[in-house]
Amino acid sequence: MGLVYADITLINGEDLILAKRNIIGEEEIKEMTVSMLADSGAYMMAINENIQEQLQLPFIQKRKAQMANGSIEEYDVVGPLEVRFKNRRCMVDAMVLRGDNEPLLGAIPMEDMDVLIHPLRQELIVHPDHPYFAQMKMK
Repeated sequence: MGLVYADITLINGEDLILAKRNIIGEEEIKEMTVSMLADSGAYMMAINENIQEQLQLPFIQKRKAQMANGSIEEYDVVGPLEVRFKNRRCMVDAMVLRGDNEPLLGAIPMEDMDVLIHPLRQELIVHPDHPYFAQMKMK
């Protein structure tokens, strides 16, 4: 199976809250659509410094992650970040990769939104068994 990319909309979660409280206008909500690698081998959402700078997501903590080559690196974690794909959404924190590294849609947001990587079509899809709403297992 090849690499699967999807257009994902990322929105500053704090801006959404401020807009709901009429502290800022809807036009002030920072958002962008990014082509992201759907990576079921990565747990978390990972954005890069350029995305972080544009969305101005607040720092939450530092966290270590093991990379594909086995090395352990420390990254900033920022959020909250609303993630949207088709008729799905979720709120997550994101690790910030250095520079303009490729952003990753990890397993946690994919499961939360109930989306799948379709291996034959090589694309991200909403779960075909529940196309109108996300469904999760509670056990």
